[in-house]
Parts: sequence; structure tokens; C-alpha cells
Amino acid sequence: MTKQASTFQAVLNKRLSRRNFLFSGSALAAASALPGCSKPASPPTGAAKPASLSFTELPQGLDNQLAVAPGYDYEVLIRWGDPLFSDAAEFNPQQQSAKQQAKQFGFNNDFIGFLPLPLGSQNSDHGLLAVNHEYTNPSMMFPGSPSAVGLDREHTDVDIVAHGLSVVEIKQRSNQWQVVKDSRYTRRITPYTPMKFSGAAAASKRLHTAISTDGVHTLGTYGNCAGGVTPWGTVLSGEENTDYMFAGDYSNSEAAESHQRFGMKAEARKSWAQHYARWDMSQQANEPLHMGWIVEIDPYEPDSVPQKHTALGRFKHEGCNVFINSDQRVVAYSGDDQRFEYLYKFVSKQRYQPDNRQANKQLLSEGTLYCAKFSDDGSLSWLPLVQGSGPLTAQNGFKQQSDVSIDTRKAADLLGATPMDRPEDVEVNPVNGRVYVMLTNNDERLDNQTDGVNPRANNTAGQIVELIPPGGDHSADTFSWEMLLLAGRRDEESTNYHPQTSDNGWLACPDNCAFDSQGNLWIATDGAENFGIADGIWCCEVEGENRALTKRFLRTPVGAELCGPYFTPDDKHLFCSIQHPGNSSSFENPSTRWPDFDKKLPPRPSVVVVSKTDGDVIGS
Repeated sequence: MTKQASTFQAVLNKRLSRRNFLFSGSALAAASALPGCSKPASPPTGAAKPASLSFTELPQGLDNQLAVAPGYDYEVLIRWGDPLFSDAAEFNPQQQSAKQQAKQFGFNNDFIGFLPLPLGSQNSDHGLLAVNHEYTNPSMMFPGSPSAVGLDREHTDVDIVAHGLSVVEIKQRSNQWQVVKDSRYTRRITPYTPMKFSGAAAASKRLHTAISTDGVHTLGTYGNCAGGVTPWGTVLSGEENTDYMFAGDYSNSEAAESHQRFGMKAEARKSWAQHYARWDMSQQANEPLHMGWIVEIDPYEPDSVPQKHTALGRFKHEGCNVFINSDQRVVAYSGDDQRFEYLYKFVSKQRYQPDNRQANKQLLSEGTLYCAKFSDDGSLSWLPLVQGSGPLTAQNGFKQQSDVSIDTRKAADLLGATPMDRPEDVEVNPVNGRVYVMLTNNDERLDNQTDGVNPRANNTAGQIVELIPPGGDHSADTFSWEMLLLAGRRDEESTNYHPQTSDNGWLACPDNCAFDSQGNLWIATDGAENFGIADGIWCCEVEGENRALTKRFLRTPVGAELCGPYFTPDDKHLFCSIQHPGNSSSFENPSTRWPDFDKKLPPRPSVVVVSKTDGDVIGS
């Protein structure tokens, strides 16, 4: 029996059957084919709990439209290029300028956070949206479909300011959502926005650059993927693939080892370094160390300076989500979204104060960062990333805690963290208090690299792992874990779908996620098109007879990825980012012209709002 089969047997036996999980026919067939793999126990008898997700499932498909489940509608709230101020120019892709783009909604919207107005309320019809703009597709933005490395300076300037975040005020009027122009909260945050470092690495000489002579003050954020909203009303934004913006030979710099571990390349993948020394590592070798952090932004205070929290570590953050532990310390979870990278947890030193918002905005500045080590017996150890502990010594390049913060990946390597299959969104279920990790895929994993939590070689479909803190204590050093879902085509032997999963209920490549107030898991995907179906949203319960019974709810247009699902407090509206519709096509001949379907306009990344036509909660 191969190691992969042996590991898969262990997953089926230890992680599934002992929790009375109901297998699909394909998983049962796989189990019976493996020596010593017993049939899972029968579900408990008694009255069945009514399904909380009673909507009619949306069929699988792939076309140039966005589709939602029967009984639901969506409206396009805001699109790339939409003006955010009354004096901003209307979108004209033939005549874009950096000045115009700086007052317009940015490109490739990803994470969405809805923050009710006024601060502290639970209003669901009036609030602020904070939206990440992760990256750009110049071939879809500009006439002639130029390459990312072939932009002239004028188009490069547009490209740069299309990154970052947008903060907009929105309000529902006559059952229709509208952007409030000229709101005092409206803000574009770009690669040029002043920011400050907090935590152990702040003021480190390693962060001294031409734009930061003190290693504290810095400029901008980009590569912003997922994120989170804190209980004190701020937004956390994760800087992910920032290496794409840099170029230049760094081999003789003191930062060479750090850059190599982060994935920096000398050859250009964007045009920024061709026009600006800031992104040329042969001239500004320390500048990349200013990227790869979690940025905290206060949407309620538009003049506030965003903070980059070095205590949360430097890596390719997919996002960051926080939980208030029973002892009032803040626990923050984050995944490093790259093949064979790690899962992290941060526990604050200070405690959350419900009536002291300003103090809470410093909670992520000081505490202990941990990396995760999974065992096949279902246990999970959190290993502290503390300078002087174990191998994190000066002899190994960690002279002080700032080095651990900057070279977090290297520190986790030395501690023996478990290399994962692209850990993306990591969120705490507000009902059961468990943590759910989206692992998107890893087609580079070999047979001899599999383990219990990453049980498949050439893993093209991904999995969802459930972490269980003992007694609900998220600060504990040891958790247990379960395999909630091994995704992929329903008829594949290596999947573990609920037996009632329909032909429309299987999914691939889980990426972002969200929870409604009942604790149902809503799963967004990135890569389902490789399996012949559109990306979109599936959802499931996580407890009882319907645990992991996934149902399809939304389909994106061809080429698009579904990002940043976020509910209003009353669960009646679901915000979604439709990112890069028509991806990998061209400005002149895109595979879809969603959402405008105007021959003069390319497809436009957009935020949509999904609601039920009868006004009931989403999922019913």
C-alpha cells in the first residue's frame, strides 16, 4: 500500500468516522478498499434537526453571466472605475489617468468588510464598505491589451493607484443599495498613503529605506488579498503577493536571504521598477521588507494613519481574523497563501476593553506569534515564534525579535511547522467557536510529502480543516483537528462528501469563507473552472446530520473568482467581490463583458449585493 493510500486511510478512520460523519458513496468505496478501514458509525437516532439552509440549489454551469439561487436577486453596487466623489471623472477606459483613478474605485476587489453606521450599531441598511484591491490585469484594463511589464510610465501610474483599498459609505434606499458620494468617510488608500509600523520590528535598521529614514514611517499598501473586521471596528488587510511589484538584482544586499525566502525575483513581472527606484531592489534593497504585513485601517476615522503590525509576522498573508478569547485576550489567525507554507496564530499580551476603542487599536502591537504543527493523531501544536527560544537564536540569524517578525517564514521552517496546501482564509465560527481553514490546493505535493492534514499528492482540489480549541480556549498551546471536507469532483475516491450531496453540491479549491449568525459556513472558491464549472459560493452546516452537506448558491461569470463574502448583521444581505471577470482574455475581445455588457467597455471587477426576493434571511 502506498504512503498516500495509508495516509488517506488514517484520515478516513481517525478524522471522519470517529465523529459520526456520513460518508458519500465514493468515500465509502475508498474506505472499503483500504485494509483495516472500518465503516463509519451510524448517525444518532431521533428527530432530525431541520436544515437551516433550505434554499433551492443552483445548478452547476459556466457562462458569461452571474447567477444566484432561485428566489434570490443581486445588484451591482460598485465597479472598477466608478467615481467615489462628485468631482471625480466618469469611467472612460480610453482616457484613464492616475489622477482620475485615485478618485475612482480600484481594480480587482477582493476582501469586503461591512461596518455599520453609526459606530457600535447593528444597522444592516447603512454602513461603510472597506474593500481590498489586490492586483491588476493591464491586458484587461488598457486598450491594446499591454503586458504587465510593457506599460509606459503613464499607464504604470494608473496601474499603481488602482491597488490598495477603497472605503465607501453605502445606504439602502427603496430596497436598493447606493454609494453615498462625498461622504466624509470616503477614502482611497493606495501605495502612496502614509502609514506606520508597530511592534517589535518598528524602527529596525532593516526597515530603513529612502522613504523611511526611521524604519517607522512608510508609504502604502498593495497586494491586499483577504482581511477581517475587528470587534472594535477596524479593518485588517493582508499584504500577499507583493513580490510581483519588485525587480532588480538583490544578490549582493544584506536582505538577499530574506528576499529569496519570500519569493523575490530579479526579472520584472510588473512595470513599476522600470519607472521608479522604490521598486528596484538593485537600488532600494530594503524596500520589499516594508511589505508582507497585516495593515490595520480605521474606516470610521478617515484621517487616521494605518498601522502595519509587525507582531503578526511578515509573510504572504491571505488575511487575518480575530477572536476575543474568554480571558479577553485577542487571538488572530492568518494563513500564508503559498504552496508548502504555514498557518499562524497570534495571542495578544494586553486584553480587550469593550469601552476603550483607542486602546484596542494597539492590541495587535504586542503579543506572541505561533506557527502550527499538525500530527496525524488529530492533535495540533502551536509553536511560539520567540527570539532565543529553541533554534531562533543569533547563530541562526535571529539577533532580536524584530528578525523573527521580518523573517517569519524562516523561523517557522526552523521550528518544524507543517507545510500546508496553500492556507488561505482562516475564520472562527461565531456559534461553535471552532476555527475553519481553507486550503485551496497544492499540485506540487508528492506522494512522499503527504500527511494527515495534507493527505493527497497532486492536490488540485483542496480541503477544509476544522480546528478545535480545548474548552474553547483559543490561547491554548494544543488544539485538536478534524477534516471537514476533501474537495473535488463528487465521484472521485479521495473526496469525502456527505451522501446527500447533489451533482451541483461538489466544489473545488476553497479560498475565502464567511459565517452567518447561525454558524453556517459559506465557501468561496478560486480554481473551480479547472474542473469545468464556474467559481462561486457553496454553503453547509457544520454540526449534526447535515454537517458538510454542501449546496451551490452562486456562480460567477467566466474567468471570475468569488472573493470576500460578508453578511450584514441581520443576514439579509450578502456582499461579494467578483474579481477578474473574463480573466486571461483581452481588452478588445474579452470572454465576457460583465457587468455592463457594453461593447465600449471591458469586463469590470465589481462588488455585488445578494438578497432574497421576499426579504428573508440569506439561505432560507
